[in-house]
Amino acid sequence: MADKLVAVKGMNDIAPPVSAHWEWLEETLRSLMQRYGYRNLRTPIVEPTALFVRGLGEVTDIVEKEMYSFEDRLNGEQLTLRPENTAGVVRAVVEHSLLYDGGKRLYYMGPMFRHERPQRGRYRQFHQFGAEALGFAGPDVDAELITMACDLWSVLGLSGIELEINSLGQPAERQAHRQALIAYLEAHADLLDEDARRRLHSNPLRILDTKNPAMQEMVNAAPRLMDYLGEASLDHFQRLRSLLDAQGIAYRINPRLVRGMDYYNLSVFEFVTTQLGSQGTVCAGGRYDGLIAQIGGKPAPAVGWALGMERILELLKEQGRLPGQPQPDAYAVIPEVSAMPVAMGLLRQLRQQGVNVLMHAGGPEGMGSMKSQFKKADASGARFALIFGEQELKQGMVALKPLRGDRAAPGAEEQRLRPLSEATGWASELKAD
Repeated sequence: MADKLVAVKGMNDIAPPVSAHWEWLEETLRSLMQRYGYRNLRTPIVEPTALFVRGLGEVTDIVEKEMYSFEDRLNGEQLTLRPENTAGVVRAVVEHSLLYDGGKRLYYMGPMFRHERPQRGRYRQFHQFGAEALGFAGPDVDAELITMACDLWSVLGLSGIELEINSLGQPAERQAHRQALIAYLEAHADLLDEDARRRLHSNPLRILDTKNPAMQEMVNAAPRLMDYLGEASLDHFQRLRSLLDAQGIAYRINPRLVRGMDYYNLSVFEFVTTQLGSQGTVCAGGRYDGLIAQIGGKPAPAVGWALGMERILELLKEQGRLPGQPQPDAYAVIPEVSAMPVAMGLLRQLRQQGVNVLMHAGGPEGMGSMKSQFKKADASGARFALIFGEQELKQGMVALKPLRGDRAAPGAEEQRLRPLSEATGWASELKAD
């Protein structure tokens, strides 16, 4: 007997009944995007490695430690399974000149890949949904994206999600702050852990986001980027705050919020929760006005966010907000194999009318007893059984038997006949209200 093959650790199958929750969340997200005027963009899972090195930054955790990169044996190209998709979206926008006629509002959905230790809410293959607005410079679109995320929490019925915002300013402002920050950290070198020492001269801003308790007091007293922002950056941030205030959206300014990629500038934000342990960020993003030029396009502003699908589903489960499993409208009980051709023909007509019907399937020994079929019909959750009995078929009829509802009501369990030739006329009886 062959050895059993299993999935790669941290890359999980999504099977029924759990897959139904994914489909529901995906449809909810698509519906929200449509209401805001965002359109779908689909990019390859594999991209040139240089795209992420250039876009995310060489000294980010993703590029240094987490990417699945390899050499294409066919032509020697350096390729990477996408660890995130903002860079891929920008690459597609530049490659196909999508901004030639103005700004674009886009969204994506799909798997991402990072080589790290699998844990709750953090997997090697994980799924992200992202919204990106490219070609828009004002804080109104920043506010639109944040509002959109807040609307999503409302639609999903989620609570306990808090918004944190910050401004990273512009490159020259960050450079002035960077010099002051390095000087401050060098003066406290004895408190820096190994990771902070490694980042000291390459990416000191990320040190402010440390989770090391021993460094918290020192980091809290470090120079604040907000104090180095110029008038234009402060105005952009203040206008964003005013728009959020006008919508009644609560937020907290977090001066240590810096995000993990190098491409961010001006507005950055995170939606966080305390209900998922250490993986508390459920949605995050910000403005990345320099990335389009960095990827090789004509300079243009851009802003967006991404959320982790697994984390949202985990939070929905934690709060008891996952929907019930979809149930068929009807279950076809077929006593004899000889009735199968007629039954399949009628079921096809019903399905064309939008009725969800689950058909009983037989085996080598026949169709099984009526008792066993009704047991499966009841277990399926169907509201009706469609019975293709010999006597009914001789009359050109099929029997409808209610399986759900108020069985104590008069006639609630009464079986009624419907003509096989007029299925389009009575199909609506089977559909759920």
